[in-house]
Amino acid sequence: MTVPIEGYVLLSMALFCIGLFGILTRRNALFFLMSVELMLNAAVINFVAFAFYHGNLTGQVFALFAMALAAAEVAVGLGIILVLYRNFRDVDVTVPTTMRW
Repeated sequence: MTVPIEGYVLLSMALFCIGLFGILTRRNALFFLMSVELMLNAAVINFVAFAFYHGNLTGQVFALFAMALAAAEVAVGLGIILVLYRNFRDVDVTVPTTMRW
């Protein structure tokens, strides 16, 4: 018995909405990165679900590239968070407004 495509789309929509809510409401950079990861995982779920539904591997290949992009994004994001903490002793994303021109 397989799960209908609507189940995967609803799961993906829920994850995307949770991630969007996290981005819009949190000021902590770590929560911000986790919310972006949730949104990216929602897209990956859609890629894999529709690839399975249509019977081809294109969505799974895109999902693999999205996971590689997520790994690179985490590496760059953690580097930015470390610099943010080193300079301001806080990971609040509203603090570095002093870095503007």
